[in-house]
Amino acid sequence: MPQPRKLTFENCARLLQKRGLISADQLRDVLGRGKAQETRLYAHHQSGGSRRVQSGSADIISPAEVIASFNLELQGTPGRFLTEDMITESISEEVGLPYLKIDPLKLDLGVVTSHIPRPFALKNLIVAVGERGGVTTVAVADPFNDAIINELASARQMEIRRVLSSKSDILKILREFYGFRASVMAAEAESSTTVDLGNLEQLFKMKGHQEIESNDKHVISAVDFLLHYAFEQHASDIHIEPKREKTLIRFRIDGVMHNIHVIPKPLHAPIVSRIKLLSRMDLAEKRRPQDGRIKTNFNNKDIELRVSTVPVAFGEKVVVRIFDPDILLQDLDSMGFYPRELSLYNSFIRRPNGIILVTGPTGSGKTTTLYSSLRSLSSPEVNIVTVEDPIEMVMEEFNQIGVQQAIGVGFDSILRNILRQDPDIIMIGEIRDRETAENAVQAALTGHLVLSTLHTNDSASAIVRLLDLGVQPFLISATVLGIIAQRLVRKICPHCKRERGLSDDECSYLQLEDKLHTVWEGEGCKECRGTGYRGRTGIFEVLDMNDRIKSMVTGQVELADLTAAAREEGLVTLRQVAIHKMLEGVTTYEEVISMTG
Repeated sequence: MPQPRKLTFENCARLLQKRGLISADQLRDVLGRGKAQETRLYAHHQSGGSRRVQSGSADIISPAEVIASFNLELQGTPGRFLTEDMITESISEEVGLPYLKIDPLKLDLGVVTSHIPRPFALKNLIVAVGERGGVTTVAVADPFNDAIINELASARQMEIRRVLSSKSDILKILREFYGFRASVMAAEAESSTTVDLGNLEQLFKMKGHQEIESNDKHVISAVDFLLHYAFEQHASDIHIEPKREKTLIRFRIDGVMHNIHVIPKPLHAPIVSRIKLLSRMDLAEKRRPQDGRIKTNFNNKDIELRVSTVPVAFGEKVVVRIFDPDILLQDLDSMGFYPRELSLYNSFIRRPNGIILVTGPTGSGKTTTLYSSLRSLSSPEVNIVTVEDPIEMVMEEFNQIGVQQAIGVGFDSILRNILRQDPDIIMIGEIRDRETAENAVQAALTGHLVLSTLHTNDSASAIVRLLDLGVQPFLISATVLGIIAQRLVRKICPHCKRERGLSDDECSYLQLEDKLHTVWEGEGCKECRGTGYRGRTGIFEVLDMNDRIKSMVTGQVELADLTAAAREEGLVTLRQVAIHKMLEGVTTYEEVISMTG
């Protein structure tokens, strides 16, 4: 097939059939309905049905975009469908232009926005994605736009290297990067044209304000772009960290921190003020930590944001934790439990009374386990009451009470009065002290099911922790039904997964008797941003408080003896569960070591 010098819908479809991605029947169907589909997409874009940056970009309908909209099933791989990225990659191979799946986390805001004017980039669907040795790498949606590239190289006096990317990827970068950059630059310009920052602070103190107005339209836009970008990247946390001369913005994705943007220091205060305003914090209070929350909407689903501020050396640091309902509320059988552990845990939560403890460090998924458990138990016949500090995510099915220490409403005081609310199931956010532990025990003894968390490393340690808090051994034996210790491990990316053998040293370290083990790891690809991982799953250690374990709970119990007895009774430790996940090809040797020590 000769290389066409114009990318059309028809030659693109024929290329896909030639490469075996679609069948001859699918080709006929696509060619027959292509014009009508293109017209529908154009009308959809013009009506604002897709999130547009400017009208110019909506006028361009790429052949890959049209063909991808048919949702064609791939030849020989049932359940997989032809995507715009697959089509773009096939075109790149045919025309001999490198393909790039754009990873926003690897782009530099300055490089993206400084080389190409925004109107020009939107009109021609091009974006700068890198710069090295005086050569600027530019991603294009049309491989045959030679005239446009030559015009850009001549006008900007730069050497250009082209790569091919999908229209969707390019538009996403144009929207997020140029939008955020424009907002930051406009806000910075406005702040610098009034008065110097020291004078500005003093002047505004007289009016009752201490920084640039937080309702400034450019600051509002910058915060909106930042939140939207975090949602699209599936970040769990946004960190806004003031430094001496700049502010660093970082995202946590799959448990790993990524540098995202650097913004000018004068904009730190107004951006923080905007977030504090949205989360109903005291704007004037900068010396004490504060907590707040924001509820917003993204892709037609409600998302809860929990905001925390603390004063650090160079200003107020803000962390925004993102609670996505798709992650926070899951079916128990999809969270990573093995059959034995799932069966045991289900038997615990179906009991009429007693205490169930979920343990693990911060960020190990305890909240997800508790909320998912409560949702599985929720019905019109039961009254579920939660006591949280703070309320993680507002759920209509539960009666949620937030701790307010400032007015003396703590875990212990709420629990003393909560039984008058006729609960069936009580969830306590965390057992931190003796009073809370004793109230939880009393609730369990009076016929209620209590779920709570403890910060311990494994399940057996939770018993020792309760004893340390001053709970009597016979009360622990009488009330605790079971203890779950958990962690989150990263899953190997399915797109770049490859086999390797465990070395003798690695087998010895994991205490594996058989030295011939095959494991898997991710090489790194465009789908996983080169990390080799995509998504996370839980590993769970479930301790059943059976008669033997109960008999060992005394004031002189040794943790090692308790753990040994639990293993003899069938306990599978976190390390063993993690190794099982590794041998199944779910996670890697490195993750096993990282998460289980």
